[in-house]
Amino acid sequence: MDGLDSFDPHWIWVTLGLALAALELLVPGVYLIWLAAAALVTGALTYLLDLGVAAQVIDFVFLALIFAFSARRFLRDKPIVGADPLLNKRGGRLVGETAVVTQAFDGGSGRIRHGDSEWLARGPDVAVGARVRIIGSDGSILLVEPVTLLANEEASPPREA
Repeated sequence: MDGLDSFDPHWIWVTLGLALAALELLVPGVYLIWLAAAALVTGALTYLLDLGVAAQVIDFVFLALIFAFSARRFLRDKPIVGADPLLNKRGGRLVGETAVVTQAFDGGSGRIRHGDSEWLARGPDVAVGARVRIIGSDGSILLVEPVTLLANEEASPPREA
């Protein structure tokens, strides 16, 4: 037994493909799965066509490039959209909500309280205690406008993001 000479080359490619697929589960990103697919297909082609070592390596390289660039193009054209696009954008989730001014707006900036949190905010000058509506966010700074209610009007519906 001379080391790798005792193994069929297709089993080496299949083992490499499965190892890369398992590694994809441990490493964040979506890169190793395409190399794993290329290795598995190379293993299948090596078994079916009895390819030499040079043909196997060339086959693997070309398949890896084809799979990776095809997946990149597919994912660019049809991106994976989550069920909640505002999941990690707390400021975006607050759009349409009302808050109370805790530090008067002077020169366009101040602080507001929404729930149990205080936020930096930008908007027109308003006094402490005034109610404002959150209309957007710029990073961690909320953009607000004063809430104006008429005597016979209920609170207006929240604005869309």
